[in-house]
Amino acid sequence: MKKVYAVAALSAALFGYLTAASAAPASQGIRSVVLVHGAFADGSGWKPLADVLMKDGYSVYVVQIPETSFAADVAATKRVLDRAGPSVLVGHSYGGAVITESGVHENAKALVYVAAFQPDVGESAKQLVVKIPAATAPFVDVGDKYTEVDPKLFSDDFAGGVPRDMAQFMAISQVPISLDSFDGKATVAPWKTKPTFGVVAKDDKVINPDLQRQMYKRTAETIELPGSHCVYVTQPNEIAKLIEKAAAAAK
Repeated sequence: MKKVYAVAALSAALFGYLTAASAAPASQGIRSVVLVHGAFADGSGWKPLADVLMKDGYSVYVVQIPETSFAADVAATKRVLDRAGPSVLVGHSYGGAVITESGVHENAKALVYVAAFQPDVGESAKQLVVKIPAATAPFVDVGDKYTEVDPKLFSDDFAGGVPRDMAQFMAISQVPISLDSFDGKATVAPWKTKPTFGVVAKDDKVINPDLQRQMYKRTAETIELPGSHCVYVTQPNEIAKLIEKAAAAAK
């Protein structure tokens, strides 16, 4: 009789373990994050944030958008989403326009805008930025209809709060962006139907914080952090928390 009880107990325990194991993936929610950088930058700026997310057990994909055209940047993002699986899609600055257009992808389960443009259908980044002008416009023409941030102004106007040596390197390694990219108009607005979150950089000189607040009124949740346009570099822990909240809210 004791053997029967022992077998029954072992079977019950095994059944409970298998049931819990099979249910675990569903309870964990989305475990993949796709990061899209903005204009004048490349994906390396995401490293502090990626380190936090990976430490917390997330798979991280960093999109290197070419910044040659809006269509090319969207296509690059969708190619990464194809292989990333169900993900939180995160965009900084101009990358917000990119994640808006590519956010209809079936693997984009939630959207996070970090000091980013959040256009509605028919809007471009260029149209949004003139609605509430920023504190500065440190952009210079570099030919062939491309523009960049004046390297002499980069540290103060674009990368405030970033260690000086790092900001100076970002200035000389920046990626010029085509004017076509800024003119690209959104044809969709997935933030209307998918869980969406926003980060306002309170000291941003490139995208006016009031413009960010106006756009993010349409999001499910917004946080405000002290920091410049490079808040994604200086506040990785707080931004990671919001991304992880978006992952939990995604379906």
